[in-house]
Amino acid sequence: LINSGGVIQTPWSEGQNVRHLEPLGFIKFDLLGLSTLEMIESCVRHLLKREVGVANPTYLDIKSWYDKNLHPDILDLDDKSVYDHVFHKGNFVGIFQFTNNGAQTFCKQAKPNSIIDISAVTSIYRPGPLSAKVDQDYVKAKKDPENIHYVNDIVKEVTEETAGFLIFQEQIALLAYKLGKGITLDEANLLRKLLTKKGTGKGAQEKERIRVKFVDGCMEKKIDRATANAMWEKFEFFSGYGFCKSHAVSYSLLSYQCAWLYYYYPECWSAAFLDKEPESRKEAAVNLVQKYGFGIEKVNINTSTEQWEIGPNKTLIQPLSSIKGLGVKAIEQILNNRPFNTPEELLFTEDVVYSKLNKKALEALCLAGAMTSLVDERFTGLKHFWLSCVKNRPKTRKKLETHINEFKVDEDFTPERRIEDISSRTGIYPFDLVLTSELRTAIEKYKVPPLGNWDKSLKYAWFIPREVIKRKTKTGREYWIVKVIDETSTITNIRCWGIIPGSDAIHLNRVYASALDFHPTWGYSTKSIKSNFKLLG
Repeated sequence: LINSGGVIQTPWSEGQNVRHLEPLGFIKFDLLGLSTLEMIESCVRHLLKREVGVANPTYLDIKSWYDKNLHPDILDLDDKSVYDHVFHKGNFVGIFQFTNNGAQTFCKQAKPNSIIDISAVTSIYRPGPLSAKVDQDYVKAKKDPENIHYVNDIVKEVTEETAGFLIFQEQIALLAYKLGKGITLDEANLLRKLLTKKGTGKGAQEKERIRVKFVDGCMEKKIDRATANAMWEKFEFFSGYGFCKSHAVSYSLLSYQCAWLYYYYPECWSAAFLDKEPESRKEAAVNLVQKYGFGIEKVNINTSTEQWEIGPNKTLIQPLSSIKGLGVKAIEQILNNRPFNTPEELLFTEDVVYSKLNKKALEALCLAGAMTSLVDERFTGLKHFWLSCVKNRPKTRKKLETHINEFKVDEDFTPERRIEDISSRTGIYPFDLVLTSELRTAIEKYKVPPLGNWDKSLKYAWFIPREVIKRKTKTGREYWIVKVIDETSTITNIRCWGIIPGSDAIHLNRVYASALDFHPTWGYSTKSIKSNFKLLG
């Protein structure tokens, strides 16, 4: 192990040639660092605080709970409620191996009911099997298991758990061992390697030698030569994308642990999920947890901490650490000295080190909306507060009073400015500033779904444009790519054709409804903005 940049790493390079070590008795282990493990640790920390009452859980506290409740030797791996809620109904919130829409769709179709089923699903959902349409055949076989044909009982014994398909490399080795004539386990494993590594030269000779023994063994077991050769061809075909079962099962255990935690401790898992998602996917993650019933409490200087916290009534509290421009040292000053009930307490508390909670940090807090509770009756709005307390930061209480009188303004920040400030500072779109109660009532009254719940039979949906990108076709005709958002999804593109320059216009951060077309490759589109885009508010 080496320490590189504060991170423990292995200096052994990926793909290094170690095969010559195996005959000497050495085994190489790949120890993979997964962010999912951090999510599991964070989830257990949340639930220890929330469910068990441990104020500051240590790593040993977390490990102890894991060993007693979540360890694969202890955990019920056949909990039907977990399979139904997550893998069948598709409630995938940060579930390892199922963050991709395609994997989620395939999983819901295949409806896994065991760790092996999950392993088969994740092994099939790769380019090789998908290109051979194994996913479609597998789903059909799962739905009609009585139509699966097995050559004999040995083949059934080895492949029944994967609906008659050769999904795992180990299945090829096991069939060769059990059906072949005098094929040892070592030879069967050698065959697995030769097939999956495309052995040539001496390897090709070894493969042919084992093939002859396989066919001879099959014929002794009353399998005719043609069927035996067909099975061998199937070995070679499936070996092109056969997956290592031990790897697939290990990963599937992690997927199941995630699903189990999400089913039994949804608040704790969702908070851990939001904590660990990178900034580039944070907005999509927030939309996802909202889609599954959680409210998001805005970042607040007096209630937010350095991580996502669980609030009352199924709410999650946005952390101070989500604010761009607010450093760790500034957050420490806030947590150690709050509550701040007035601007004076924020600006003139003796124990606060203002070189750390500096003007840059205060501006980040203010424009992100974390200080709205401090805007009292002396201020005409947030802009007045910002000018008096932050942009022109006062050094004394008397100077603050002067600023309040000097910088008094009649107009506040425009809605557009507030939306941009909050979304750029926190990475989360402030729907409450756009979706008024009247608009929500109208949307619900006319049953217009958000674009994230687009129905191909209805075609109608609402959304909020965030950006318009103007392009031209090869023939010089103008078209627009409109990036939109709604409360259930991340940014989605709508291609707008038939643009009439100088006539067509789209207002950003306003609510629209439109009848849209959808293509699996190109996504959403419309042939006319003027005819189809209706401004709701």
